[in-house]
Amino acid sequence: MESKKIPQAPGSSRQKKAAVINDMSGFGRCALTAALPIISKLKVQCCPVPTAILSNHTAYPNYYFDDYTNHMQSYIDEWIKLGLTFDGIGTGFLGSKEQIAIVNRFIRDFSAEHTIVMVDPIMGDNGKTYVTYTPAMCSEMKQLITCAHIITPNITESCILTDTAYHTGSWKEAELLSMARALADAGPSKVVITGIPQGSYIGNFCYDKNDDIYAMRRTKQIGQPRCGTGDIFSSIILADAINDIPLHLSVKKATVFIKECILASIRMEVPLTDGVCFEEILDQLKP
Repeated sequence: MESKKIPQAPGSSRQKKAAVINDMSGFGRCALTAALPIISKLKVQCCPVPTAILSNHTAYPNYYFDDYTNHMQSYIDEWIKLGLTFDGIGTGFLGSKEQIAIVNRFIRDFSAEHTIVMVDPIMGDNGKTYVTYTPAMCSEMKQLITCAHIITPNITESCILTDTAYHTGSWKEAELLSMARALADAGPSKVVITGIPQGSYIGNFCYDKNDDIYAMRRTKQIGQPRCGTGDIFSSIILADAINDIPLHLSVKKATVFIKECILASIRMEVPLTDGVCFEEILDQLKP
């Protein structure tokens, strides 16, 4: 008997699902290891597409690494055979031009009219690109964000994507708004510039092109930076967008949750490389 494709149109009777394209680190609470439980807790099925397999993330002194680039398309082709589409597609760290090209095709092949695409353009920090990011890859990432509805670059990545000079002083609202508008003009209707230093605070600048509104969400900086917090942040933003939560409320939720995760990790003396022990307070995260 010939099988029939299950309808993929959005509806309250069908569980929503998101494809998340990122690496899988077995230990260290980052990338897919963080995205799977966070997105699932927000009542969205999380479907991983691995870009690499690591025993643990690269902040540890030693690790096993397996580049999955040559396997990604074969993996994805099986989903094409199933006729899948997704309510959301999220991307994390991409290690090569080839992977960015695969993601571009994935967005084309698995998007429906209702699909929300979120790109976290993980390219650099502290004013510099990561050593793996070439000028050619930066150019490809500028192209990839044109396919997104939401992007979550940090302040360094925002500068790279808009060809803005990075500086270590305080960022003025006018500077952030100018960058956010430039990023939105490239394609995404919603922009969150993350990790903005503001004295003893860290800020996230939200911009919605549809209504030309913006807001700064600040939180007191606690402890030292920890691995995986950006992955938790972007996972909440993606799942909330799928669940029709307004962006400014989603950013507030993510900021508060990560702060509580850090406080719990400090209390439990979790090493910085081990990320944040979100498992301890995951019950506090609500759809």
